[in-house]
Amino acid sequence: MKKIFLESHNIDNRASGLGTFNQELVKAFAEINPNDLQLILNSKHPERLQQQYGPLFQYHKYSSLQRHPIFRIRKKHDLWHSLNQNTKIEPYRTSKYLLTVHDVNFVEEISSDMQHRNNKLFIAKLKRSDAITYISEFARKQTHQYFDVPKVPEYIIHNGNPITTILDTQDYSTSIPTDRPFIYSIGDFQERKNFLSLVKMIALMPDVNLVLSGNDSHEYGNVIKEYIRDNKLEDKVFLTGKVDEAGKQFFLQHCLAFAFPSIREGFGLPPIEAMRFGKPVFLSNYTSLPEIGGEHAYYWDNFDPEYMKEIVVQGLNHFNQNEAIVSQKMKERAAFFDWKKAASEYLNVYRFVLER
Repeated sequence: MKKIFLESHNIDNRASGLGTFNQELVKAFAEINPNDLQLILNSKHPERLQQQYGPLFQYHKYSSLQRHPIFRIRKKHDLWHSLNQNTKIEPYRTSKYLLTVHDVNFVEEISSDMQHRNNKLFIAKLKRSDAITYISEFARKQTHQYFDVPKVPEYIIHNGNPITTILDTQDYSTSIPTDRPFIYSIGDFQERKNFLSLVKMIALMPDVNLVLSGNDSHEYGNVIKEYIRDNKLEDKVFLTGKVDEAGKQFFLQHCLAFAFPSIREGFGLPPIEAMRFGKPVFLSNYTSLPEIGGEHAYYWDNFDPEYMKEIVVQGLNHFNQNEAIVSQKMKERAAFFDWKKAASEYLNVYRFVLER
């Protein structure tokens, strides 16, 4: 039986997008349970995964020392799958190598100098790849824009929707006031998420609040908190911090609309989560989001607060006049993104690469 090593150590970071990707893909692999491949998971806490999945997988304990070449994993596997472009864990010996690219935002956010360490690490990954998968067509185009991509098979495999089961949240308790209509968004508080544009927009909407979820302890979170304080928006803008699955679904179920004005996104899981509930979704018309949102989402072309407000007002009017149709279309769009389908496509890529 062929052995596939999944460099999945991000699976332990359950609050991040990469963590969600790892968790959901592994969960879908477990549901399919391929009998011709042995999948090996890399995790700092393999005992937790073993308790969850038992003999469906083999397990390897991750250590940060494995980032250094001398401590790389020496056991040779039939195929090594690097589950994202940023991981610094690489095999000691060359084996068949599959690279999954979520985005190459580091070129735009850190340095476009190809001699920069981040870019050199990524170039090394590209050179050793026997095949490359991308989570969106945008991610493929962005990679080709900045890098010389080797002539190996390339595939677009969209992520699935993390919300497969709708929870009963009627007993969920929160200190955030939800008696007034509110727009909701969720994500790490990074500058590229562009949450500040929502705060500025909501200041112009007297009858609507804004609720933002995610780790707001970073620098950009402090920028937003300062803006809220300086502009006396404490009774309109509410930061929940990180929320669990029940909390996320509660706010998605009860929000007036979902907003995601990110300016750099390799895929964007939160919008399809909102679509699962048939909510009107407002997205930036940038990077991968039009590809993910489809024709029934509403888009901002710029982030002038007055313009953003007008798009929301127009979009809500359109949604309210056509709610049954648009809401159903949003749910259908969400259902298009399926983790089991994605996992099956990855397994087919594994088999193809191994047979080459």
